Amino acid sequence: MSDVTPLDKVGEFGLIRRIQETVHLQQPSTILGIGDDAAILAPPAGQEVVISTDLLVEGVHFDLTFCPLKHLGYKAVAVNVSDVAAMNALPTQIVVALSVPSRFSVEAVEELYEGIRLACEAYNVDVVGGDTTGSRSGLTIGITALGLAEAGKAVRRSGAGPNDLLCVTGDLGGAYLGLQVLEREKQAWQADPETQPELGKYPYVLQRQLRPEARMDVVHELRDLGVVPTSMIDISDGLASEVLHLCAASGTGARVFTENLPIANPTLEVAEEFNLDPIMCMLNGGEDYELLFTVPLSAHDKIKNHPDITIIGHMVDKSEGANLITKAGQPIPLRAQGFNHFDH
Repeated sequence: MSDVTPLDKVGEFGLIRRIQETVHLQQPSTILGIGDDAAILAPPAGQEVVISTDLLVEGVHFDLTFCPLKHLGYKAVAVNVSDVAAMNALPTQIVVALSVPSRFSVEAVEELYEGIRLACEAYNVDVVGGDTTGSRSGLTIGITALGLAEAGKAVRRSGAGPNDLLCVTGDLGGAYLGLQVLEREKQAWQADPETQPELGKYPYVLQRQLRPEARMDVVHELRDLGVVPTSMIDISDGLASEVLHLCAASGTGARVFTENLPIANPTLEVAEEFNLDPIMCMLNGGEDYELLFTVPLSAHDKIKNHPDITIIGHMVDKSEGANLITKAGQPIPLRAQGFNHFDH
């Protein structure tokens, strides 16, 4: 007897009720969550609300051949929280919209929502609403994230100035190389379905691809240090693309030094195995969801020894352009080669 429940057996409202039973509210600004026509929120006095939305579309952003539903649910929340973090704000609520194909079971949707629940718990975020509908194609997850920032204190992309230090959290390139591993193993499996995937050697890069974390830890640590970034963005499309976004918004150029770019040893090993240039993986791989930000030169002593922040360069006058500086001191113009949804 099958333990799988077809979606049409419980219907949309039955599914929503099952999801609602797993939702627990944590935020004092949440007055009313799931169950009515709309949620009710009450931001504290002196706070501004920041809002961001991301879509994850099957076949574009994820492949269910190798992406576990629980990880996918977690990642869907994390990438939205990352946008809130990039505004130097604290995430508070999310709204989740799902378009689900009929091939999915109730249990599969609950597995997806378990990942969402775990991420909400990790980031102290409430699910306060959403929508669920059928899909005639693949799975689509749309999440809107809300957060709070002290009035006038949200950090934008546009505040950097010449001589500001350019910094990045964590390390880069791992998510891209995790995707290369998964794609290779998928191709091997398609060629021979009896083949067992060889994934045991790659825990670090697979984690970076399948279950990234938003860097709220660094947002809190910068506050503790009394450091306010002058500009900030999260790295979703690749470091080069994001540096250029900061430069365009701030009206500056930038110098990024190759010898300062942070890469983890497991990532470097996989790059060598795939015969890929690790610098290019860091610049253009994307999906790292680290934070790229600028701080005044005066903040140097406060961050220079932080174990999870690397100063990779500095901002310069717009006339100098945005350049990668090689170990030999040669400037190479930065080019955005990250993912573009409208390239065909």
